[in-house]
Amino acid sequence: MIVATATSSSQNHTFFSNFLSSSPNSNLFPLHLRCLKRQSVTSDATAARIRCKAAVGSTKTKLRKRSQYEIENLTIWLLKQEQAGNIDAELAIVLSSISLACKQIASLLQRSSIINLTGAHGTINIQGEDQKKLDVISNELFCNCLRSCGRTGIIASEEEDVPVAVEETYSGNYIVVFDPIDGSANIDTSLTTGSIFGIYGPDEQGLVDIGDDSTSTLDQEKQKCITSVCQPGSNLLAAGYCLYSSSVIFTLSIGKGVFAFTLDPSHGEFVLTHEDIEIPKSGKIYSFNEGNYDLWDEKLKKYLSHLRLPGSNGKPYSGRYIGCLVGEIHRMLLYGGIYGNPKNKNSKNGNLRLLYECAPMSYLIEQAGGKATDGHQRILDIQPEEVHQRTPIFIGSPDEVEKLQTFLA
Repeated sequence: MIVATATSSSQNHTFFSNFLSSSPNSNLFPLHLRCLKRQSVTSDATAARIRCKAAVGSTKTKLRKRSQYEIENLTIWLLKQEQAGNIDAELAIVLSSISLACKQIASLLQRSSIINLTGAHGTINIQGEDQKKLDVISNELFCNCLRSCGRTGIIASEEEDVPVAVEETYSGNYIVVFDPIDGSANIDTSLTTGSIFGIYGPDEQGLVDIGDDSTSTLDQEKQKCITSVCQPGSNLLAAGYCLYSSSVIFTLSIGKGVFAFTLDPSHGEFVLTHEDIEIPKSGKIYSFNEGNYDLWDEKLKKYLSHLRLPGSNGKPYSGRYIGCLVGEIHRMLLYGGIYGNPKNKNSKNGNLRLLYECAPMSYLIEQAGGKATDGHQRILDIQPEEVHQRTPIFIGSPDEVEKLQTFLA
């Protein structure tokens, strides 16, 4: 701490001016030492006036270089997107509420074995699948966060029979579709899981009049909600996923590229770590559940046989299968390749749901420069007829998807 025992204001001024100008790191001193105001230490009317150094600088604004220690969290990034006109305030709030749900789910997953959240819940969802305990809890977390933000009109989930109208909406009325836990079969073995979401534009049709007790009217409103939700992926305003693995990574797109934020556990914040992701045009990794090989079409079998042959470098493609769509897509965004979940003799329409799994992931991949198809049609062009409609999907690097299509043609 620097203490000056001044006898006059002019002496004070001389001391500090000489001290600051002679120091090589004067810019590191507190602002009150660099921007000295006149202090009336004595009654000397001729005391010199001291101006702040910032006031005499150039009036032109200089571009500040970003420090290597500077971080940008999800909240700041969303505010910048709003200021740039890429999203509105309501959509920013919805995305923020989804990120909060993901933080809560990540915390539960990390402690699932300790707090007895592993194993089956004892119920079956609308698809006839056994629900895990965290399937049910994660669905509640998503729904509660979306309701409390006051900007969501309709929510549709893998764990809900039908879309649900949100009566707490104040403005916005966005339609949010989501799979709260993708790859829930991996929970008990502490392997990769994730959450998937997609956001569509406001639609007044699906808002239910809570004061109306008429059963027939409620049925009509329920059908309106279903109609509002069943939109093609090309209508998406935003989509993303949260990966729960060795790191928790929140990846999203608002139609201006793909960005990924890694959860910093010391601050509890999602920090921007992957900016404007571009998927490699080709890759040497393929991801198919080859346990179903004998159930697949002959054309697809020939394609897979081709991948197993040594390439120009003398090596075949590498087979990787995680059992979690989020994990497959995340690896593909960074390293390229192709993922496939085709139809088979037992599942004529494939296994993945179009609305809240395939469409959001296809949106992300296309924003990163990749492609997604059901083998004949672009995934984002498919018009859903049901909320839980399934579809085959082949998704990944553009060159790899095009190669597949030559075999399927």
